[in-house]
Amino acid sequence: MSPSGRVRDLLERRTAPLSDLAAHATDVARTCHAMAVRFHRGGKLVVFGNGGPSTDAQHVAVEFVHPVIVGKRALPAISLTADVATLTGVANRVGMAETFAHQIRFLAEPADIAMGLSTDGDCANVLRGLEEAQELGMLCVALVGGDGGQIVESGVADHVLVAASTDPRVVKEVHVTMYHILWELVHVFFESPGVIT
Repeated sequence: MSPSGRVRDLLERRTAPLSDLAAHATDVARTCHAMAVRFHRGGKLVVFGNGGPSTDAQHVAVEFVHPVIVGKRALPAISLTADVATLTGVANRVGMAETFAHQIRFLAEPADIAMGLSTDGDCANVLRGLEEAQELGMLCVALVGGDGGQIVESGVADHVLVAASTDPRVVKEVHVTMYHILWELVHVFFESPGVIT
């Protein structure tokens, strides 16, 4: 394959999942509205992910707490991957699969939003975190890749947004687009009188 053909192939791998996301615009809008309602009622966003998505969780939290667009409202958000001492302490004592569930049990409230990020939908600790959040009564949002894996199969999330790719790099790129859209639309709902009740 020629270099230009290779570039076209690489770009097509990225545009197809974004087109799929656009085809699910209604799902994205419903997710944003549900999140805006929780924020409006005093809830906070609790974000978590394993491996590469752990840095995405921190990115999501800072986007909400410290908006890059001047004049946009800051909203409360925390990343469960940011506290290394707690993360590793829980992993050491009760196992890696419980790292997020344990933190949610002690840091979250029913009014909050749980957002779990998983490249393939099969991360045990993200699944357990969402399960704990669901038991607590939190709004559960999952950003996953591939076919959504065990997170989709479990039905643990109220809203699931899928990056339709098995390439973890592409999934990560689509997830960045997803959470930027979530941030933007949550603010659109806040700025639209009468939309949030």
